[in-house]
Amino acid sequence: MSVFDLYAAYYDLLYRDKNYAVEADYVATLLDEVVPEAQAVLELGCGTGGHAVEFARRGLRVHGIDLSAEMVQRAEARRLDCATHAEHMSFEAADVRSFRSPQLFDAVVSLFHVMSYQTSNADLLAALATARAHLEVGGAFLFDCWYGPAVLSDRPRTLSKQVSDDRIEVTRNTVSTMFVNENCVNVHFDIDIQSRDSAVRRQIAEDHRMRYLFLPEIEQFLGMTGFRLGSAQSWMTRNALDDRSWYACLVCVAV
Repeated sequence: MSVFDLYAAYYDLLYRDKNYAVEADYVATLLDEVVPEAQAVLELGCGTGGHAVEFARRGLRVHGIDLSAEMVQRAEARRLDCATHAEHMSFEAADVRSFRSPQLFDAVVSLFHVMSYQTSNADLLAALATARAHLEVGGAFLFDCWYGPAVLSDRPRTLSKQVSDDRIEVTRNTVSTMFVNENCVNVHFDIDIQSRDSAVRRQIAEDHRMRYLFLPEIEQFLGMTGFRLGSAQSWMTRNALDDRSWYACLVCVAV
């Protein structure tokens, strides 16, 4: 197992229990309430294509973009493995703040907290503008994010997680630092990945700076970029947002 394969195996292992099919059903149901005849979807921050494959299986045509070329390569490999629906998917490396395509879509989605990675007002407005630029009036934009009241009431903790399979053993230590005047959290990961069948080992340090958002500012930013807020709920539920809703799901309508 090479060092590169070790790193890819770590991501596969970390998210092996993520139920992309159930999440895709949830997202598709919400989109259907706004754009019931939707056929084409733009995914901002597609990662390795887990959601895109599920959307394609539901008859949607998906174009996914991601800042990471490595993630896009893995998404393309996943597309090719899904021969029945491969023609319904396409991927490219691009920045959600500046991507522009001549194509318009029925809906835009951005999952796994991509909007929370837009830590400045300028970045967030640029990402929202990208979504709006690819929708007709009445089109839907669905995204999830860290929700401020819950982050402040149940603050991030120092954590240690160990996972393993027949290929690798992983230890990940997490230390989070709050920047309350910036509405941001810096999530620092120290990751140790050890191959079971060789001496190959990799140690990684990652910092993920995340912004938590509040409904009034979300509505203001949406208004500035040509959207209105359609609905807001706790992720994967129909529950109203409150100080226990760490992850918010927003459905926005292009105006």
